[in-house]
Amino acid sequence: MNHDFPSFNEFNEDFEDLRDLLQQFENLKEGRSHAFLDEDSFEQIIDYYDEHDELNNALQAVEIAIEQFPFSSALLLKKSALLIETKKYREALALLEKAALLDSNDINLYILKTDVYLAMNQHEKAAALLEEQIGVFDGEDRTDLLLELADVYDDWEEFEKVFDCLKLLLEYDPNNEEALHKICFWTEFTGRNEESIRLHTNIINEHPYNQLAWFNLGTAYQGLKLYEKAIDAYQYAVVIDEKFDYAYRNMGDAYIHLRKYNEAIEVLQKHLEIAKPEDVIYEAIGHCYEKMRKFTQARYYYRKASHLSPHDDKLYLKIAKAYMTEESWENAIKSLQSALRINKHSAEYNITLGQCYLQLGMDKEALVQFLSAVRLRPNSAQAWKEFIRGLYAAGHVEEALTQLEAAEAKIGRKPVFLFYKAAILLAIGKTKEGLLQLETALQLHPRQVKKMVELDPSILQHTAVVELIARYRRKR
Repeated sequence: MNHDFPSFNEFNEDFEDLRDLLQQFENLKEGRSHAFLDEDSFEQIIDYYDEHDELNNALQAVEIAIEQFPFSSALLLKKSALLIETKKYREALALLEKAALLDSNDINLYILKTDVYLAMNQHEKAAALLEEQIGVFDGEDRTDLLLELADVYDDWEEFEKVFDCLKLLLEYDPNNEEALHKICFWTEFTGRNEESIRLHTNIINEHPYNQLAWFNLGTAYQGLKLYEKAIDAYQYAVVIDEKFDYAYRNMGDAYIHLRKYNEAIEVLQKHLEIAKPEDVIYEAIGHCYEKMRKFTQARYYYRKASHLSPHDDKLYLKIAKAYMTEESWENAIKSLQSALRINKHSAEYNITLGQCYLQLGMDKEALVQFLSAVRLRPNSAQAWKEFIRGLYAAGHVEEALTQLEAAEAKIGRKPVFLFYKAAILLAIGKTKEGLLQLETALQLHPRQVKKMVELDPSILQHTAVVELIARYRRKR
């Protein structure tokens, strides 16, 4: 059997040869007798020192080499590259001009010149140089120059031109993997989905087994929210390459947007089979189960996500919300306490924890949480609303009125506060004032009346309240 891999002996021989070359070079430097070093040998020595970050030795080797081979453009290019590494840009540029006179057909000449221009912040010169050369070279060289030009535009923050450049490259070299990977990102970044669809459809017509083109077609459709078409494209991608994990991931996302949760779970499970498990995949599966009201499975996957990402407090909130939907308040409280241990500054966690305590009749504990939320976010209407609601539910009706006035002074008269005030006035026996307040609230924000009923459903036992609400419903 003939393998094209070098054998251990060949590696050994290469290593010995290189050691011998380095020894001959040392002899040459020290003025001792040495074997003749040809141009190729010098290039190997320079590369060795460069790769091992011995820049002084590399520069010394290239100086001696150029003395012996003054008309070698390859050596001049090597010296230019080393000068660029040591930030001597002007010297590098002068050398590159000299190398161009000896051989203007070496693509590295233009790549190095571009590096110098970029280092000197001369993006315009870099782009002009590459644009001029793209027509001169063909084959892989043209592809490399176009990739280089795309990087120049990226560095220059000319993002539309990055897309143009990659599009041009793919029209020339449709199976170029690097360009296919890059254009996927830049399509999303520039929002040029329609162009991407046309480009990739053309590629697929010529090369139907190009899975990256199918994938990019899918992401462009997804960018336009055409989820069915996106899924079709991803399915072609995974038929060609059944281990294409990103295609399964995106397909899962598209199914979720279509509310096809069973299908989403199926493709996300496929992703888990072929790729390293990730918290976002477990979380997405949990989300699907939650939407299907399968809360036990939802929590199972949220937990798996939290094992991979133990500092993600939002996962504990999701577990808690799944418990709350099943009215399992104690378990929800445990999860919320875990979330608060990670993130002490989330008013949302205090509010949600307070709501759970209220459900268990633990009014004092609930009020502590609502007050914490108000302190954390004194300009949040939601925090004030829950605090006032908590006071009302716990029977501290007078205090609820005091805090309502404090809230209005702090953040203004929110529609919900008008209805809360009406309910509180009615609760403390100020019926006339309460009805007047309710009438004002109904005139301004008739749709919000449900907030008052949520606060205290027994309010609908007041015939005057029911009549007033009915009157405004008829007017509407």
